[in-house]
Amino acid sequence: MAVDSILSSPLGPPACEKDAKALQFIEEMTRNADSVQENVLAQILTRNAQTEYLQRYNLNGATDRDTFKSKIPMVTYEDLQPLIQRIANGDRSPILSAHPVSEFLTSSGTSAGERKLMPTIKEELDRRQLLYSLLMPVMNLYVKGLDKGKGLYFLFIKSETKTPGGLPARPVLTSYYKSDHFKTRPYDPYNVYTSPNEAILCPDSFQSMYTQMLCGLYERKQVLRVGAVFASGLLRAIRFLQLNWQQLTEDIRTGSLNPKVTDPSIRECMTRVVRPDPELADFITKECSKDNWERIITRIWPNTKYLDVIVTGAMAQYIPTLDYYSGGLPKACTMYASSECYFGLNLNPMCKPSEVSYTIMPNMAYFEFLPHEPNSTGSTRDSPPRLVDLADVEIGKEYELVITTYAGLYRYRVGDILRVTGFHNSAPQFQFVRRKNVLLSIDSDKTDEAELQAAVENASRLLREFNTSVVEYTSYADTKTIPGHYVIYWELLGKDSGNSPSDQVLEQCCLAMEESLNSVYRQCRVADNSIGPLEIRVVRNGTFEELMDYAISRGASINQYKVPRCVSFTPIMELLDSRVVSSHFSPSLPQWTPERRR
Repeated sequence: MAVDSILSSPLGPPACEKDAKALQFIEEMTRNADSVQENVLAQILTRNAQTEYLQRYNLNGATDRDTFKSKIPMVTYEDLQPLIQRIANGDRSPILSAHPVSEFLTSSGTSAGERKLMPTIKEELDRRQLLYSLLMPVMNLYVKGLDKGKGLYFLFIKSETKTPGGLPARPVLTSYYKSDHFKTRPYDPYNVYTSPNEAILCPDSFQSMYTQMLCGLYERKQVLRVGAVFASGLLRAIRFLQLNWQQLTEDIRTGSLNPKVTDPSIRECMTRVVRPDPELADFITKECSKDNWERIITRIWPNTKYLDVIVTGAMAQYIPTLDYYSGGLPKACTMYASSECYFGLNLNPMCKPSEVSYTIMPNMAYFEFLPHEPNSTGSTRDSPPRLVDLADVEIGKEYELVITTYAGLYRYRVGDILRVTGFHNSAPQFQFVRRKNVLLSIDSDKTDEAELQAAVENASRLLREFNTSVVEYTSYADTKTIPGHYVIYWELLGKDSGNSPSDQVLEQCCLAMEESLNSVYRQCRVADNSIGPLEIRVVRNGTFEELMDYAISRGASINQYKVPRCVSFTPIMELLDSRVVSSHFSPSLPQWTPERRR
């Protein structure tokens, strides 16, 4: 097969021999998806046959799919938590994996308000690195000349803790950036960053962002792509520039480094970067002092070909703002991954965000798919549902992703809902639809209906002494502000008009709600500054009845109507906002500390 026919791109052959090998690998894996999956499952079951978990189900050495499906139940995190806690507490016996657990990856999903702990093994880093190594060979098919410049990527580590047994617990990207795979990566002209490792690895978010932005400004003409992990992160970087351009230009003008940047390794590496450049300082001052920041990305980094950010799922809400700041540059979503497993990549990365589909790489784990019925409650262990194999999914149907990994997750429900859009060879391509049960998300936070309900109930207790209660509520994630924030609409019923709650009490209600939300939300608020203060908008009495009338006028059944706990439809938002009588914001930060894992 001719190398240049590997993928249907408009630009023809691979950029170099290394790319050709990577693209050939994608072809081999996707052409033989079902047999690769069969082998992956056999490898996982063979190596982990003596683990406590698999012994429990009497596989008796079987590695075939039929036996596996008939004996191993589908599980959630809560099912595995007692075993995971034993590993976290220091039990080194082979509980889930025959290979020793090297660390825990903390998921942005939560259980009982705390981040989920995902056990992982050392070789998973190799598997993740393999998927990373495929991204640029695909991108190079669509965008030429990326070896002639650099990428301005805003990348950060987050705080980590140790479990009682002494293993690190940290987000998957923090684990990757701190690994030798990243820190000592070989030079690749197609993948050069403006940000030095020292800045990426600095735990102080201000010093890290400041240094990365300063390096990006110095190399403004070399920058060919601008990115962050999530769209929200890139917008936070633009907001940072809005707030700090005067100090940044002062540093560029004088060739010095802001004294607030105290990290010794950053200060040392920046001696090779900072230099007096009054002309550059004048240019940035001229652009940043304008009231209009439209197209600021292409004004400051004029050679940018695309933005590399995730804009699928909850991140789609940021697309209009990204278009405003970039002048509508293409937005490349390159890969699909989670703490539990890296899944696949986008073989057409320059497509529109609404058309993004990810091709699952069948070598990464063993994948099954639970047909998604919105009103179904799942299944019991006594009557397992029919899960569909990777090669057997049907175009147009939606499924919940279920994975079996080398690190010891077996038939684990990830919670992602995917829609099949097509196939590349025999490997299916999926559109990410949404996280199951997630109502609100601004950054890496995920708040579901039960959490929101509990937060409203906790906050409403502060109203009792005023004989006031919350009659109805709904919410939405407001991303017009940077950072975005949660907005909660409350309709109140007061039984004593002479003793209604004050503005201060309603502000405390905002804080009480934040204190009730999960630890990922509170970390985003406190440590990452990626979510702004929660806002309660009190609407006038009768508003939610009007909302029901509107829904019924559009065809909803009066018998089955339920107040939506999250809204995004513009006419409903306009109706709610036109009925607001007062607005209140959380007056301070909620409690959050990176405590040792219990």
